[in-house]
Amino acid sequence: MRRALLLTGLLLALAAEAPAWPASLMEALHRDARRLVPRSLSRLLGEREVQVLEEARRFPPELSQAVAADLALGPLRPETLAALDAEASRAGQLLREQRVSEGLVRLGGLMRIPADLADPVLCAGPEGYPAGVVREYYAFVSASLDKIPVVLDDPSALLLARKDLPIYWQGLVDRSRLQSPVIGVELFTNGRVVDHRRIDYRSPVFGVASLSYSRAVTAIAATWLAVWRDAHGDTTRMRAPRQVAPREGALPRPHPPEEP
Repeated sequence: MRRALLLTGLLLALAAEAPAWPASLMEALHRDARRLVPRSLSRLLGEREVQVLEEARRFPPELSQAVAADLALGPLRPETLAALDAEASRAGQLLREQRVSEGLVRLGGLMRIPADLADPVLCAGPEGYPAGVVREYYAFVSASLDKIPVVLDDPSALLLARKDLPIYWQGLVDRSRLQSPVIGVELFTNGRVVDHRRIDYRSPVFGVASLSYSRAVTAIAATWLAVWRDAHGDTTRMRAPRQVAPREGALPRPHPPEEP
């Protein structure tokens, strides 16, 4: 019992210090995810951007700790998934009760769930990374935003029913965890942290940053849409993703989310 309590205390301590997308990247995720939802919903969320980002920042601490503790060990526990699903339920209920402004802010704030689950940094395990690695990784992602081609990570995700969100969220964790080791290997060499300014788009770190950012954008939009659709929100005038094909020698350029 004592060992279990000590382990729980350690995990909660790790969770309390868990990193997360910086504010500037959360703003960018919010902006890009809105490009994948109906124009009416995009406009409503855009008008409440400040409140939405604050809602995401103030996500229930106990739930954030539970998520971080789970991510440190493996898959999300059923009780954690149930608590996350309850948050989505509350946002949908507010919308169904015609408490539109409050419901939209709660809906927008749900972006914290898929954003965290799509972040490989949070899936690094209980040992985490050497000091300074996370700082340099996020600095690299921020500096590379104008080069990251934001693509539609999973087209079928935009058609999810609300009841399918927990399974989808668990899948995000599984995919994020596969990329976590790359960050530690590439940003800590010869016993020293690598300055993010020494990395460019040819590095595996750029690949991880690009994939995880697009995964987060798609997952945020998918979460919003599942709850919005379940609350009978307007789903007309959705932009159809534009298919693109790779071009030999082409440098990555920024553009709205597309289906690769």
